[in-house]
Amino acid sequence: MRAANVILEALKREGVDTIFGFPGGVLLPLYDALYDSDINHILARHEQGAGHAADGYARASGKVGVCLATSGPGATNLVTAIANAYMDSVPVVAITGQVSRHLIGLDSFQEADVTGITLPIVKHSYLVKDAGTLPRIIREAFYIAGTGRPGPVVIDIPVDVTKEDIDFDPEVLPAMQLPGYKPTLKGHPKQIKEAARLIAAAERPVIYAGGGVIISGASEELRELAFYGHIPVTTTLTGKGCFPEDHHLSMGMLGMHGTQYANYAVSKADLIIAVGVRFDDRVTGNLTTFAPEARFIHIDLDPAEISKNVAVDVPIVGDAKRVLAALLVEVKKLELSADRHLPWMEQVEAWKRDHPLVIRESESGEIMPEAAVRTIWQVTKGEAVVCTEVGQNQMWAAQHYLSRQPRRFISSGGLGTMGFGFPAAIGAQVALPDALVVDIAGDGSFQMTVQELATAVQYRLPVKVCILNNQYLGMVRQWQELFWNKRYSETCIECQPDFVKLAEAYGAEGYRAVRPEELEEVLRTAFATDKPAVIDIRIKREANVFPMIPAGGSVHDMMEREP
Repeated sequence: MRAANVILEALKREGVDTIFGFPGGVLLPLYDALYDSDINHILARHEQGAGHAADGYARASGKVGVCLATSGPGATNLVTAIANAYMDSVPVVAITGQVSRHLIGLDSFQEADVTGITLPIVKHSYLVKDAGTLPRIIREAFYIAGTGRPGPVVIDIPVDVTKEDIDFDPEVLPAMQLPGYKPTLKGHPKQIKEAARLIAAAERPVIYAGGGVIISGASEELRELAFYGHIPVTTTLTGKGCFPEDHHLSMGMLGMHGTQYANYAVSKADLIIAVGVRFDDRVTGNLTTFAPEARFIHIDLDPAEISKNVAVDVPIVGDAKRVLAALLVEVKKLELSADRHLPWMEQVEAWKRDHPLVIRESESGEIMPEAAVRTIWQVTKGEAVVCTEVGQNQMWAAQHYLSRQPRRFISSGGLGTMGFGFPAAIGAQVALPDALVVDIAGDGSFQMTVQELATAVQYRLPVKVCILNNQYLGMVRQWQELFWNKRYSETCIECQPDFVKLAEAYGAEGYRAVRPEELEEVLRTAFATDKPAVIDIRIKREANVFPMIPAGGSVHDMMEREP
């Protein structure tokens, strides 16, 4: 069989039903094979869009996402998407075309050292030099991408390799020899028992849950531990949905733009049960003042994360689902009373009452961004798959769109990639064709990948884009206002397209809401259409995201409202 066809058959064997890509010269053999394949190919309008779509597909489905790009600039256009997947531990296999083997290293037309360029931002990478190794490499790539701590894998394939004929039997699975790759899944029993003992003894416990809970499918185990132990829960941005945010034990997101009560609780806790998190700087702020009274239990699949930023008392390396199940067994042996830390629960409830997330009203009758997000939540009944761009829109969405289920809130966490949300929403829509998928966007971020409207229209993907349009690069402007004496250097983007006409030009539907009383009806109309739709929501221009802890600050530096 020709190697190009082998690639597709090997992908099908891994359960691949969709590829997001963009063709080019060195990919012609592979795209010719795709012509007759039953694998669904989604033609993005930019390789970065293809990469983010594969990312969104993976997050929404739990499967490995696949993207495809040609050599040189095609492959380098994937770099941002690969880095984004790496930072958020998303399983993606990126297949790139390469110049013929005899041309590698000669500065040939559209040649780039893709494996070298992406080395720091992949879990593993391959440069295929022997067509006969393709079945093994593809099987290994999917195994590596999707197991352990997930992440992106690059397979760089020279064009002459794809033209060769090789022996291939789809019924024969190649043996994998990966002696250096053996993720630890089962937590150490002694450490699990010690963790249970600390939980039983704690007077002010907090569960701090992250994206690792969602990746491992551990949401049910986390909920059961919180319910049984009567322990309040706070999550990271990528952990949203691993615990129902409308439950009374939920404190929402913590960190720089987290709820005040979550940050207060962490600062006063005597035990932090950290599950699938990495103690990143947007959560901890000043490490020397983070949770100063707490002991730490840290459950994570990646041993490199244990005590990397915060020294922990009980480290447990293992899969969150397995470890939490075992921990729950040990905790139940101790027969915890429901009222053992009643004063703590009363204190948390008092913080919630005294410092709620505020939905402000504009004195001049403008739409306030918090109200816009909460209206989206109400109209969708909290059941949409929400993707976000990056910036103020992202933080307002994280604060006010309450998530009840995992894999229903998709956002760029570690890398903070503007332009991520819309193509990620396209990928999520492909993965979940019957779901309502909403991209909560900013006018700056959306324009970075706006060309993917053509993709949504071509494949009849009814993604809804809600632009919180303040005609600013909002988060940067906010920092300029608060910390740079309102010197708005290059953050005003009043020069922008008419988004309604732009949507219509692409064949999508366009809507606009300017006044608060218009918003709900406009959203209901747009969400009811079976076409892609863009809703231009004109919000108060200089609205800021609060609460806010300045970078490197602590809870004591928290800004609650406009100064």
